[in-house]
Amino acid sequence: MYSPSAAANSAKNTDFGSRMFIYEVVGLRQNEETDKINYPIRRSGSVFITVPYSRMNQEMQRITRMGGKIVSIQHLSVENQVNGKISKASEAQKTQVKKPEAQETKVDKKEKPTMTQAKAKTEIPVNIYRPKTPFVGRCVGNEELVAEGGIGTCRHLTFDISGGDLWYLEGQSIGIIPDGTDENGKPHKLRLYSIASTRHGDHLDDKTVSLCVRQLQYKHPETGETVSGVCSTFLCNLNQGDEVKITGPVGKEMLLPENPNANIIMMATGTGIAPFRAYLRRLFVEQHEDYKFNGFAWLILGVATTPNILYKEDLEKLQEEFPNNFRLTYAISREQKNSEGGKMYIQHRVAENAEEMWNLIQKEKTHSYICGLKGMEDGIDAALSAQAEKDDLNWSEYQRAMKKAGRWHVETY
Repeated sequence: MYSPSAAANSAKNTDFGSRMFIYEVVGLRQNEETDKINYPIRRSGSVFITVPYSRMNQEMQRITRMGGKIVSIQHLSVENQVNGKISKASEAQKTQVKKPEAQETKVDKKEKPTMTQAKAKTEIPVNIYRPKTPFVGRCVGNEELVAEGGIGTCRHLTFDISGGDLWYLEGQSIGIIPDGTDENGKPHKLRLYSIASTRHGDHLDDKTVSLCVRQLQYKHPETGETVSGVCSTFLCNLNQGDEVKITGPVGKEMLLPENPNANIIMMATGTGIAPFRAYLRRLFVEQHEDYKFNGFAWLILGVATTPNILYKEDLEKLQEEFPNNFRLTYAISREQKNSEGGKMYIQHRVAENAEEMWNLIQKEKTHSYICGLKGMEDGIDAALSAQAEKDDLNWSEYQRAMKKAGRWHVETY
């Protein structure tokens, strides 16, 4: 799902806040100290670690505890960074750098954990890769999601990210910088898309990230010509092996709760299914030793036609396999009618199930998520407001309390 509002907010964080350095390290070994950290240890050869200036002393101490030896320190400029690695041109520029005074500064970049590590990640990765130094991944999958007879085209895209340090959590987004330039001859600006895969990727090997992208097309109001969205068209037309410039990840609003017994209510339209596809795979498909979901998940999905139900086979399989833990409700606007005889939208489904949903929402372990078209919010609020009034409660006040408690999550456009 493309999120223009999130893209606008991310523009504030596009410049480096500090100088960066590359440590070339040898001799790292698996021991009691390295078992405490989320960092992949190589058995031989050099490991290159990107370090901000403010943490150089701390990183040196950490490397020593891990049994490693720093053989060189190199300043990392924008020009010589490629996917967080040292380019060949910069290899000859290695210089010894004076150690700075130790400082305590919070940084967003973390080492990429691996799926084999038992401990659950508590850090939230943010802006590991930025627009000036994006990660260059490769497309390894591009599949059509709209069935025959559906409207438009929507693709499930998978990118190889094994060549860098990018990692992410369910509910986050990544930025895509499409190839080419705009009408002013400048590189295209990034667009943000909700991630549709779990933190371990579709192949459960920590090497991929996936998106659900609908090609944007509309008629020009003056000429009547068909206009295609720049980034969505770029992505939908990718071939296997094509390079893709990726930034991020970003976003903390749509993260899943850590409680495996939580109730998860998901309301989506169209490609708003993207983060929920990641949730459901995390909750039901992967079943990791460190996270086994025992709660209840309810997805209410709004689409135009049956062929436009994205991931339909997967969703219905989950409903069949986990009838006590997962409920699937469709709102198919061009095929179903609401109680008044009009088109069936997601807010009508919420109204039909308002009493049950309201009872569920009042439980402290329930988290509610809305993702997709902004227009559905008013109808959802109206349905829940009417139900809350029956208990002499004001929905707007209750909703604000839920937001403050981190139980009401919204990402709409």
